[in-house]
Amino acid sequence: MIRTISGFAVRRPVVTIVAWLAVVAAGFGIGTGVFERLNPDVGTVFGSESDQASERLEETSPTPETVTAVVVDPSAQDPALQRDVADAVEQTRDVPGVAEVSEPRPSETGEALLIQVVLEPGDDEEDAAEAAADRLGAIDAESVSVAGGPLSASDFNTQAQEDVAQAEMLSMPVVLVLLLIVFGGVLAAGLPLLVAGVGVGATFGVLYTFSLVSDVSVYAIQITTMLAVGLAVDYALLVVNRFREERAGTPDVPAAIARTVASAGRTVMFSGLTVAVALCGLVVFPDPFLRSMGLAGAAVVLVDMAAALTLLPALLALFGHRIKPARPRSGRGVFARIAGQVQRRPIITLVATAGAMVTLAAPVLDLHVSQGDPRMLPTETSTRQMFDDLTAHFPDQAQWTGDLQLVAEAPADDPGVQQLRNDVADVPGIADVGIRPIGPDASALTAVPQGRLGDDAASEAVEAIRAMPAPFEVAVTGDAARLADYQQMLVERTPWAAAIVVIGTMLLLFAFTGSVLLPIKAVLSNLLSIAAALGIVVWVFQYGNLAGLVGTQGLDYVHLTVPVLIGAIAFGLSVDYEVFLLSRIRERWLAGVGPERAVAEGLQRTGGIVTAAALVIAVVFAGFVFGGFAPIKAIGLGLVLAIALDATIVRMLLVPATMTLLGRWNWWLPRPLAPVHARLAMSESADEAAPSDDTGTDSDPVVAGRE
Repeated sequence: MIRTISGFAVRRPVVTIVAWLAVVAAGFGIGTGVFERLNPDVGTVFGSESDQASERLEETSPTPETVTAVVVDPSAQDPALQRDVADAVEQTRDVPGVAEVSEPRPSETGEALLIQVVLEPGDDEEDAAEAAADRLGAIDAESVSVAGGPLSASDFNTQAQEDVAQAEMLSMPVVLVLLLIVFGGVLAAGLPLLVAGVGVGATFGVLYTFSLVSDVSVYAIQITTMLAVGLAVDYALLVVNRFREERAGTPDVPAAIARTVASAGRTVMFSGLTVAVALCGLVVFPDPFLRSMGLAGAAVVLVDMAAALTLLPALLALFGHRIKPARPRSGRGVFARIAGQVQRRPIITLVATAGAMVTLAAPVLDLHVSQGDPRMLPTETSTRQMFDDLTAHFPDQAQWTGDLQLVAEAPADDPGVQQLRNDVADVPGIADVGIRPIGPDASALTAVPQGRLGDDAASEAVEAIRAMPAPFEVAVTGDAARLADYQQMLVERTPWAAAIVVIGTMLLLFAFTGSVLLPIKAVLSNLLSIAAALGIVVWVFQYGNLAGLVGTQGLDYVHLTVPVLIGAIAFGLSVDYEVFLLSRIRERWLAGVGPERAVAEGLQRTGGIVTAAALVIAVVFAGFVFGGFAPIKAIGLGLVLAIALDATIVRMLLVPATMTLLGRWNWWLPRPLAPVHARLAMSESADEAAPSDDTGTDSDPVVAGRE
């Protein structure tokens, strides 16, 4: 099948290239319309109690947004400054869309004034907030910070988008230099970047298509674009490198392409499918952010895979004669020597490396997720400056925990509502409770929690309120309630997502290798490297260790999107490199080489190109770390660490150690599964058919692909 698809591209290269150019033109043309259709919501669980209560409030009594201004000056009590502040307050009250402006409140330090602006609910909230910020920001004081409501939402979204755009600008020149070093020629280095450009253009088209039928997160476009670039370069590296090797023994370009497609093309196909399956695990989450990441990410991976199997062979058919063949290499290079050292002491290596990975992963047991607060932003943003000013001068206001809203299906004067108010007021961590009618037969209770969002006090207050008995229906919403629902959703849906990813990956690896044990080994080793990467992320971002090196501070939490995204993307990429390595080990095994030598030679043949691929994609994601938004930094650091651990400890130490210990059992294929594998393998030649060894005995395992 792969040869048929790629064969057409080789026979009709111009037609194939024109078709892909049309896809890219549509992506960069029509597809860029997705920017106007992106959803900024993150952390929403559709259909949850908090979501339903929030919708009810929006329909009956929308909660007004609030903008906060903090005026800081050592002479805050100076009459001239106070007159200036009073004038600004009066001007702000005249701004269209402003419902109320509080009188300036002095701080206990006497060095700051607090002003709160309540906006009228409606579509013009953002315009009103910006106009109010302009008026108050003109106060002649040492500093004036204005944020909150739509202003802070804009700060969070803008910072995240700018960070990923900056990451792309920083990483692309480095990627080009690395490709030039790897291939030693402009043409060979340019092909992976060309495929990456096609992947980016197609990404826009894919996201726009999804936006027509579903929500697409504002963050999805940047992360999927980076993923498109990284995987396109990975696949192109593998194919072009294999083509250069085949050219060394097959001068005829079409023949070299055919041999390349039969080997590297099959590897790319299975690799793309496994990465897509890993990302499809995100679809089970009802959060539009995670779901859009899963759908769009999987589609982008498949587009990259298709480009590597069609566009790249077409380009090689036209320009392959200008790419230099690979130079002959010794079979006992540095990677083979590393494998040899490991194979002499496999048990010690396995125990030591696994122990080290478990130690790195230990902080995950204390993982604490939250929707976050302004400390995630760089200090120069308005929201962070306002938060820091509140912390210094009005600590009682610097909680960043939205009020809890209780929707009671009973009138405000119902005795049961009054009793509910009293019960809520007695809950530890609740500072105040108010009641307001939202309809003839419904009322809303507003409870002010103490502490920061994600603190135990706020989450325990939500749990206690939801457990209260009432003679009518009560639903709780608000930031703390939404976080509780999101955490519960993660607990309930993560096992399903993991099952989809693990089962799908194991089936694909079984089809690829014809082995029962290797897929299990691959999944376990990949989970170990991901857990280790997440452990370091917790150690840095939650605990604050070495946080200054990445431009952040200890937050006491990890943003709720970080663990799921790192887990899904890193698992897919780890399996990606596992497939690259196993493909060459399997080739040597099918060629009649013994199990230990097959591992050493397979590691040697893939060592250079997989290291280069890992380095390139690590550079792509390392650009995230230089941003200003803590969740983007955490995702970047986690992915870089996962890739680095997989490319070094897992691939160079754990894989040779475990495969050495398993020996011939690496390729064990129970007889009943042999026909199944024969149908799933999608082999491109007779020697790849991988039949079982019918002469196996109980002491000599039946193996795939060898007589």
